[in-house]
Amino acid sequence: MKGNDKIVALTAYDFQTASILDMSDIDLVLVGDSVGNVILGYENTLPVTIEDMVHHTKAVSRGIKRALLVSDMPFKSFQVSTEKTIDNACRLLSAGAQAVKIEGGIEIADRIKRLVELGIPVMGHIGLTPQSINQLGTYSMQGKDEVKADKLLKDAKAVEDAGAFSIVLECIEHKLTSEITKNLKIPTIGIGSGKDCDGQILVINDLLGLTVSQVPKFVNPILNLRGIIEESLKKYVKGVKGE
Repeated sequence: MKGNDKIVALTAYDFQTASILDMSDIDLVLVGDSVGNVILGYENTLPVTIEDMVHHTKAVSRGIKRALLVSDMPFKSFQVSTEKTIDNACRLLSAGAQAVKIEGGIEIADRIKRLVELGIPVMGHIGLTPQSINQLGTYSMQGKDEVKADKLLKDAKAVEDAGAFSIVLECIEHKLTSEITKNLKIPTIGIGSGKDCDGQILVINDLLGLTVSQVPKFVNPILNLRGIIEESLKKYVKGVKGE
């Protein structure tokens, strides 16, 4: 699709949502480790386990018949060793995923290469990598200075050379995003990184206005579903109480 048609992607964490997405024109569905924030109520993605991801991947896979299903490899599932990485990636594919997504660049390129050699499709993820929040310090735009921009360019190339079929660019300076996209043969999927990527992905809860916490600045919700639900519940309560 690179250079021909924009790739449309969204996250899903349950069977019902996945079924609805699959009946639309969504190209790619990601079972994101963002399940930790939006479904499990964690402050960040770090507490999410491989067991959590397997559980939600199984649920989502039952609703997907058409779209490409990718599942996140959570924190601690690939940092320890290549052997552990392979085992955890296999668990996600056995749960129904067709590919896995791994955060990181040059430093995890060897893990990506080994998975691809074993026939496991891998999507990369660089820029703002939520699993590295303790190192990054804040959820902010990446690649603002020359040194960091050069590192991201090298990361993107390393992920491609390792055999990844696509790469997520999260919260990267838009000019740099455009440069990365032009320099890579594989498609880039942006989130908060401007319109020049080959595709876009968002957390579905943010898009539909369901998010309890603050919505990222780059998200423009198309619906206030939380408000609709709240009003509906008020009507239900009044009806039951006979008010």
